[in-house]
Amino acid sequence: MSPSREPGELDGAWWPRTRDLTAELSALTDVLDPLGGRITRIALNQHCWPVIPRKLFINGYVVKVGWFYSEPDPHRILLLSSTAGRWDLLVIPPETGIPSAARLLAAASVRTRCRRRRPRS
Repeated sequence: MSPSREPGELDGAWWPRTRDLTAELSALTDVLDPLGGRITRIALNQHCWPVIPRKLFINGYVVKVGWFYSEPDPHRILLLSSTAGRWDLLVIPPETGIPSAARLLAAASVRTRCRRRRPRS
């Protein structure tokens, strides 16, 4: 997975297992950091998470967390890397059943692959 180059397009999907944002973001950054650069900022919609920390200490560095009431979309998370750019991920709610989550993960993956194949003008 590489960061999006056009705002608004999805780069993939994320299915956290719980609403414990600290634990879930730690796991997510563990996966993304080696793929394209250290995550330095995260933005998400406040309505979907009961507790949102301002900062997370992950793998020896600080990740700043921001939240909004109306943006980004409640089913989207924005991750910023100082070296690789931004990732826009679809957030599949933790309570989503396995069959539905699998379909959403597959659909996000197909859209990402198709977008990368498009020739740039």
